[in-house]
Amino acid sequence: MKKAALIAALLAAVLIAPVSAAEAPRLVQRDGHHALLVDGKPFLMLGAQAHNSSNYPKALGKVWAAANDAHANTVLMPVAWQQVEPQEGQFDFSFLDVLVKEARQQDKRLVLLWFATWKNTGGSYTPDWVKLNGKRFPSMLDRDGKANFCFSPFGEETLKADKRAFVALMAHLKKIDATERTVLMVQVENEAGTYGLVRDFAPAAQAAFEQPVPAEVVARQKPKAAASGNWREVYGDYADEYFHAWAIARYIGEIAKAGRAVYDLPMYVNGALREALEQPPKPWQGNFASGGPVWDVIDIYKAAAPAIDIVAPDIYTPNSEGIKANMRLYQRPDNALWIPEIGNAEGYARWIYAALGRGTLGVAPFGLDYFNYANFPLGSKRADKTMVEPFARVFGAFRPIQRQWAQWAFEGRTRGAAEGDDRKPQSLELPGGWVAKLTYRQWQFWDLAWDSKDERPAGTEQPGGGVAIAQIGDDELLIVGQRTRVRMEGGPQASGFMLRVEEGSFDDKGRWQMERVWNGDQVDSGLNLMAEPIMLKVKMARAR
Repeated sequence: MKKAALIAALLAAVLIAPVSAAEAPRLVQRDGHHALLVDGKPFLMLGAQAHNSSNYPKALGKVWAAANDAHANTVLMPVAWQQVEPQEGQFDFSFLDVLVKEARQQDKRLVLLWFATWKNTGGSYTPDWVKLNGKRFPSMLDRDGKANFCFSPFGEETLKADKRAFVALMAHLKKIDATERTVLMVQVENEAGTYGLVRDFAPAAQAAFEQPVPAEVVARQKPKAAASGNWREVYGDYADEYFHAWAIARYIGEIAKAGRAVYDLPMYVNGALREALEQPPKPWQGNFASGGPVWDVIDIYKAAAPAIDIVAPDIYTPNSEGIKANMRLYQRPDNALWIPEIGNAEGYARWIYAALGRGTLGVAPFGLDYFNYANFPLGSKRADKTMVEPFARVFGAFRPIQRQWAQWAFEGRTRGAAEGDDRKPQSLELPGGWVAKLTYRQWQFWDLAWDSKDERPAGTEQPGGGVAIAQIGDDELLIVGQRTRVRMEGGPQASGFMLRVEEGSFDDKGRWQMERVWNGDQVDSGLNLMAEPIMLKVKMARAR
């Protein structure tokens, strides 16, 4: 072949060769730490979850505006069964097309929330043709045979129809996004479970309840009474709740499995929480959504729904000890910590530091858009920029280093804390053997204990301090935080002192840009992080 012809053939081959798709998002685990790989590298989701009714094209402008003001890199958006299949068998994915297109224009990633059979336990997001056909799509029944507001997890036609719609959604998503990978994860259903009724007592459910507990459940969820038998025999007073959790998890798992067979993305379930400080947990007493993915049935969800990667907490807990307990209970070697919902009231912003220090995949305040609706008392009373600003401060500090932070977290190098309701001092033991002593409500200079007036800085009337620390090198730490005094000390494995403290930031290539060196007054009273988040690089020296 002549040279000119060879060149022409090579050029033609290049032009007709398919464009290779970006690597699919996936979850990885190593030594008990987790990461969401996006484009092959750990990714930290600084999320903004839209209001439930913001899932329409004309409403998106208010979503993007708030997400941009918040410095979010990921938006969590509902996609409802009722909007994609208004007539049975006729699918409309026009909203999904607009959502994905605009997310790319806004430089945002997406997490899709499938609102279908269950949304906050109810079926309000099912199509009308499902709601109006109770015979084909049955509700749960109570002990007296009375219909409940919740669709039964034993409704075979309901499962079949939900699964078909979800598969169609995932197939369309693959068609429009398999190359660019804008969508990172998918939530299957929303806060499943049932308030006011412990389980379904319809004939099909009762027959399943009398059957032996599946072996895969017994292998993970420790029996309460007997090693084998039906649900009552194995789990005693916990049997009704555990059975309901299995029934719902199995249903959701079937939907997730079918969807992933079409387009394999990470999938999770989110749960309205039960009391985390009740140890050991008592049997259901009408005090939480029975059957939902609460912390004491994570193992049942893992057994019954292996296609689900994560069981995630929706955190609206009003007390600091409860928030810490929920993060601890949901973070396990087999379950990554991912917080798809947290309250958008100002006091929740400080918990982002604690979550990022624990190595979460991400955090998403709920209702972080400019829709004129406030979900007080679970969240802020406001729906304007003042609602967004507390989260913007934190996200703005981490957005330039989200990739680095995600990598450090995956390597187990991060720690974090938030100021407790009791305002008491705390400490963080760091990977290199150093200890960070944390105090709150301090001035930048001097020790408040030496001031007889005991005057506190303005803006500290309510808890607002938080700090996250990463070990980024040998005896080198990165401290990010606000309204916290940090004193670095030696621990059991290290003794020494701060050798150098630099204030600065990272550029878009991950290079440290020093602004100034702290010394004298700026270090004698500890490292004082005030209202606006600050980033410090600290070099420690070990005593000889």
